[in-house]
Amino acid sequence: MTLRSKSVFVAAVSFFAGLVIPVAHAQQVPGPVKAVQLTGLTGVKDNAKGTLNVENGQLHFVHGKTSVDVSTASIQDVVTGAESQKAVGKTIGMMSMAAPYGGGRVLSLFRTKIDTLTIEYRDPDGGLHGAIFTLPLGTAEGIKKELVAQGAHTIVTGEPTPVAAPSSTSANKEQKQ
Repeated sequence: MTLRSKSVFVAAVSFFAGLVIPVAHAQQVPGPVKAVQLTGLTGVKDNAKGTLNVENGQLHFVHGKTSVDVSTASIQDVVTGAESQKAVGKTIGMMSMAAPYGGGRVLSLFRTKIDTLTIEYRDPDGGLHGAIFTLPLGTAEGIKKELVAQGAHTIVTGEPTPVAAPSSTSANKEQKQ
């Protein structure tokens, strides 16, 4: 390979890597964040796009004229995660499948990374509810920290769960059989 072809190859690889590898965002949440409420909030349709914000002890989701507040003190658990979703819409994805020799299948390789935020909360009557949101990459942990700082509860993960020791009576029964 000549020097020129090597530099063209490196430039092409860098260009495509820049398209595929997302830039990590800071985990600070200064204000409202664009979010999609997949399911769970009462009075909001599934897959509703809106803004999510934590302020004054409330998790605040706004979708159009609809606004829902969940008190941080009523939140029993907050879970975050990282997922990926298709970067190509349904219509284009379906039409590309008709490309000869499976050429349209390449589009299914392009995926964007997102964060998920799941909350479990109690309503004023004590009923247990859950809501799931998708957020831009790098924002869910910041919202979780803000929720916990303002009174939300969370279950710590990563710690070993204690296993109950078998009782001596069950061991004796197994030996007798």
